[in-house]
Parts: sequence; C-alpha cells; structure tokens
Amino acid sequence: MGLPRLLPLSSFAILFIFFMLHSKQSYPAIILSLKNRHGSSQYSSSRPAFQGNRSTCSLFMGTWVRDDSYPLYRPSDCPNVVEPEFDCQMYGRPDSDYLKYRWQPQNCNLPRFNGAEFLLKMKGKSIMFAGDSIGKNQWESLICMIVSSAPTTRTQMTRGLPLSTFRFLEYEMTMSFYKAPFLVDIDVVEGKRVLKLDEISGNANAWHSADLLIFNTGHWWSHRGSLQGWDMIQSGGLYYQDMDRFVAMEKALRTWAYWVDNNVDRSRTGVFFLSISPTHDNPSEWTAGTSTGGSKNCYGETEPITGATYPVNSYTQQLRSVTEEVLRDMHNPAFLLDITMLSSQRKDGHPSVYSGLISDSQRSKPYQSADCSHWCLPGLPDTWNQLFYTLLFF
Repeated sequence: MGLPRLLPLSSFAILFIFFMLHSKQSYPAIILSLKNRHGSSQYSSSRPAFQGNRSTCSLFMGTWVRDDSYPLYRPSDCPNVVEPEFDCQMYGRPDSDYLKYRWQPQNCNLPRFNGAEFLLKMKGKSIMFAGDSIGKNQWESLICMIVSSAPTTRTQMTRGLPLSTFRFLEYEMTMSFYKAPFLVDIDVVEGKRVLKLDEISGNANAWHSADLLIFNTGHWWSHRGSLQGWDMIQSGGLYYQDMDRFVAMEKALRTWAYWVDNNVDRSRTGVFFLSISPTHDNPSEWTAGTSTGGSKNCYGETEPITGATYPVNSYTQQLRSVTEEVLRDMHNPAFLLDITMLSSQRKDGHPSVYSGLISDSQRSKPYQSADCSHWCLPGLPDTWNQLFYTLLFF
C-alpha cells in the first residue's frame, strides 16, 4: 500500500494531546471523532468501524464483559510463537474463565480483529515493538492473532537477542521485537554495565526504518539488587551509583522523545507508546485495604475486578504520569496506547505460577514466586492489540 495510509496517525495523536491538555482528570477519556476518521479512504471498510454512539467513544474507558466466543486463538494456532513464560494453559493453569472476557468501551463496540485484513493493509510494511518483556508479550499476541485468522499464509520466525523477527512471507510484512528495557543504551565500560540516559543511537539504529513503531518501558526501572539492569548510570557526562528512578526514567524518555522528533519521518511512520502495564502483587489494591481468603498476590485470582474503579497503585500512577508529561512535550507526540486502567482490573490475567520459567519447588511457594507482572497468552495483550488494530484501521 502507499505511504499515505499512515497519515491519520499524526492528526489523531494531536487530537489525543489536545484532550489531555484540556482535561483535569488523571486518566482522561480519549474521545474519538468517529465521523472524521470513518471518512478516511485509506482505512475504509464495508462494515462500520464502531457500533453504538458514532459521535464519541471513550475507547480506553469501559468494562469487562464475559464473552464465550473468546479467546481469539489458541497457542496451538501459532506454534513456536508463545514462549513458556506466557503459555499458562500449557503449564498447568487449572481455570480458563480468564480467557472469556471482552473489553467493552463506553458508547461503542470494538470491531472484531481480522488478521487477513491486517495483512492486506500492512502488505510490504514493517512493524517494530521495542521495549521490555511486556512489549514482547504484546508482540507474540499480535502474531498469534494474525496467524489464527490467516492460517495458510507462509511464515518464518527468527529469534535473537536483542532482535527477533516474524515474517509473513507472501505479504512481505515483518513484525519484530527489539529488547531494550530502558529504550536508551546500555554499554559495558571496564566490566560494568552503564545505563546511558543521554544516548539511544545504539538501539535506535534498529528502529529507524520501520513503518510502525510501538514502544514501551517501565518495569525495569524499579528493579533492585540482583534484578537491577545496570551497575552505573551515566547522565550529563557524570556517573552515578543510582538516582531517583522516576528522574532516571524521565531523562531516558526525553532522550527517546528527542530521537523520535528528530529522526522519525512521521509522514511515513506511525509511532505508538504503550502505557505502563500494571502489576497485581498487593491484594489490598482490590480488596479495600484488607486481604481476603489468605490471598497475598495474583495467585488464585480467577475473575476481573468489577465495578467502576480502576485500582492503580501509586508507583504505576507515577510511571504513567512521567510518560504522559514527556509525550505532551514532544513536537509530534507519539500516540499513547492507554492500557493502564483497563488492565488494572485484570488481576486474573497473570501467569502466576503457571509459567515454564517457574520450577516445581517455586510452584509450591506461590506467594513468593508468582509472576504478577506478565500476562497469559491468549489473554489481556490480545485486547491491547484489538485497540491497536482499531486505531490503525477504523
């Protein structure tokens, strides 16, 4: 397809920023001008983009509803794509109701994902996910959603570090994941890992030619001890043993934003940023301050949080606020794929102890070992990609 297909992204991002700047809410609803967007010939469709209120749609505000037509695929539909850390059914998760929920935005319905349509519209294009394992979660989800809709198309997977690429050969379309947990560069200097908050070219050289870029960062900024991803931090020509993590993240994101504004041709490349994915390590966040039934994290949780509240902890809120502030200051803002609130209700969606990365001895101590950060596949990231699909084509 021709380059003009991606032009609506920039104007849509500007619309998003306008509403952010004029809203006093912490989590402003994103108002879609459906009349204007539906009129775009590049993304025309024989069916309506949304069903419901065509004038406005709060895409990232809504509720989770049970839908027995879900999930959208099975891991067996996309062999060798879903990795053990996300394949919860393979590793013994006994319940499956967590697969049966659909996101219902306010005033509209999401279009059903169509992988064959996605391939046709992205023929000859390249999509790059760059960030941490949450980005990999989303990347693998999107591959499976497409493959299950177009099972006869020839594909090829190449896994590597930091770059892995999945190719849809007949469509000459590539979908890549580039591991860059902090987005900015990390170099080894005199045997120490140095996180360079002012440098990004080492990573960004792999991104500049993509037609769609989807970035994320967040979780690795909180790691300490053996899980910390650096030994030293370099900023402004100075070295630090450590610094305020929110300050460090903001510096890194401003380096990233400067690179995007000055190196990405937005007339041909769409840029998205996945907002922070919430964790569910503390049940007091969804039980009004008291734990029930002996629960100590997401282990054993089998249903979404109900009601109109979005229980986001203060740390996640701060990470999200840093991201929002940096995006607001960009010359040509990336579009925020705002999944934080809708994901905060899905305490049931994590691998918990049903992951190929957790040993039998760890499974016997679920409140110490449960993974309450990543998400099962099929699962929640499929909804992120439904929203991504909707924003791209409708």
